[in-house]
Amino acid sequence: MIVSKVMLAVGALVLVAVGTPHAQDRAPGNPRDVDPATVRAGQGLFRERCAECHGADAKGVPNHDLTRLWASGATDDRVFQTIRAGVPNTIMPSSSAPDVELSALVSYLRSLNDAAPAEAARGNAVNGERIFWSTCGSCHAVGIRGGHLGPDLSRVGLNHSREALMQLIRSPKASVAGPYQPVTLVTRDGQRIRGAKKSEDAFSIQIMDTHEQLQGYLKASLRDVIADTSSLMPAFGPDRLNDRDLDDLLQYLNTLRAAGPATGRGAGRGRAGQ
Repeated sequence: MIVSKVMLAVGALVLVAVGTPHAQDRAPGNPRDVDPATVRAGQGLFRERCAECHGADAKGVPNHDLTRLWASGATDDRVFQTIRAGVPNTIMPSSSAPDVELSALVSYLRSLNDAAPAEAARGNAVNGERIFWSTCGSCHAVGIRGGHLGPDLSRVGLNHSREALMQLIRSPKASVAGPYQPVTLVTRDGQRIRGAKKSEDAFSIQIMDTHEQLQGYLKASLRDVIADTSSLMPAFGPDRLNDRDLDDLLQYLNTLRAAGPATGRGAGRGRAGQ
């Protein structure tokens, strides 16, 4: 009996973070302080059976970083039971592996999470907030403040590691999931309209342009629909954002863990730039 290669799928993170614990949901032999040999065993199991889908660093599923599970509210018991029971209606199956193997996997994943707080401690969050609203808030929202061209960042501290956020800031990519995929529409008269694709079918397309205006077009009225290879977000290299300011910005982003979009730190202060 082995643990499935697909260990923690997308739906699992939600269940792990917010699922209701039960008295019987206790992982046997998995105390807070574990033998380093157990962690090494869990690492071997993860690499053998899980890394193909989740990456060797446990960050392979976009927006679902397994090194942030405990920061999102998970516990050893919940992670253990999620691996054991699987998640209905997802690609994550149940596992019949021995308890000792599942406990070793939980111990290894928790060891990755335990290392996160010290790494995220660098930077001045107050200055980072100032930098955010001067450079990012016109396109990204926190709470009720900010723009809507890019993703809402009210909970970004829960779901992204420091390295992932730094990569997105330094070298943003066009391969963005959901309603933020960059696209350029070319009208019959040659006008080019760039924005984020909101919906598309065989006959029409709707975008939010760079002025945050929703626009809909019949494809028959367009010369071309171009899926952009460059992100709508500019790259913030060292020439635009030095390393110290980047640390401050990352520290601020790490504080964004609001329960909902209306409770962000910027709530009630008006839109950036206005």
